Amino acid sequence: MKIHEYQAKALLARYHLPVPRGEVAATAAEAEAAARKLGGSVVVKAQIHAGGRGKGGGVKVVQDAAEARAVAEKMLGMTLVTHQTGPEGRIVRRLLIEETLPIAHEFYLGIVLDRGTGKNVFMASADGGVDIEKVAAETPERILKETLEPGVGLLPFQARKLAFGIGIPSEAVNAAAAAMMALAKANDALDASLLEINPFILTQDHRVYALDAKINLDDNALFRHQDLLELRDLNEEDPLEVEASKFGLNYIKLDGTVACMVNGAGLAMATMDIIKYAGGSPANFLDVGGGASADQIQNAFRILLSDFCVKAIFINIFGGILRCDTLAIGVVAAARELNVTHPIMVRMEGTNVELGRQILKDSGLNFTVASGMLDGAQAVVRLAQ
Repeated sequence: MKIHEYQAKALLARYHLPVPRGEVAATAAEAEAAARKLGGSVVVKAQIHAGGRGKGGGVKVVQDAAEARAVAEKMLGMTLVTHQTGPEGRIVRRLLIEETLPIAHEFYLGIVLDRGTGKNVFMASADGGVDIEKVAAETPERILKETLEPGVGLLPFQARKLAFGIGIPSEAVNAAAAAMMALAKANDALDASLLEINPFILTQDHRVYALDAKINLDDNALFRHQDLLELRDLNEEDPLEVEASKFGLNYIKLDGTVACMVNGAGLAMATMDIIKYAGGSPANFLDVGGGASADQIQNAFRILLSDFCVKAIFINIFGGILRCDTLAIGVVAAARELNVTHPIMVRMEGTNVELGRQILKDSGLNFTVASGMLDGAQAVVRLAQ
């Protein structure tokens, strides 16, 4: 689950990470009042779940409260397009009004899982304020790393090593190291899957601040953090993905024409791959899970058909816990209720497969049963075209 910058900073402040003073505004009047309270000269920052806001015109430095109001009037309600939003962009519904600071240098800090070691890794770089992916690709030696041992976090000697390594002056090393350790503590406590400070700044008077903050929370750990669920902003998520989450379905919308309904994440990935191999393009990732009920199948079908780009449907099921007859009953019921006219290709194997195929055959609906995965993918791509 992604959260906004202002929410991330509020969480990090709980762990004593220095963040600039700021207030959230949903109207131009609130932006003006916040700027006046913060001293007039402020930064107006659009709050959307995407990076690259500054390049897209979503971050503006203003000199007084009146200018803050004028900028807020233009920014609120605008569709902000960045390299992470895609061409459709995101609508700006709230702003972060934040104090300006005398920046001497910008750094990068981040924590992410290293799948090679199975442990979190703390990254630091002197190249802050730019895309870290570009730094990693062009000058990877400028990204310093320290592995975090589970249950231990970032130790003081590791923090100081990173601070000195990225060029923090000796006067600010202790403050920077304390901020790094606070970041590692917050990462563990929040069950974050990604925590990024870009830029992490050093001021001219040797103070350090998290000038920006990005936190992605692990959905699988949210049962431990009921308070964090309140931070979810449904306006920033695809409506179909939000709808699917209500029924325990793992759905991600893509831009293709072949809808996929699959049980099991691995099989779902393989299904999308084989559709591409056959010359088509998947319209979604959809894992209905191993124990889906007929009702879940119906809801999954309804969500697939809500995507107007869909031209054909590929159902690829390996019956185990989810029996093939249960799937067939749900699919037939959904097709009848929704008056489906799209061609539907079904490939099923496993428990009660013959019964499942018979249910589809007896339905009298527009189902085609594939003999194999490749055969089904090739046929459904032809149907979608």
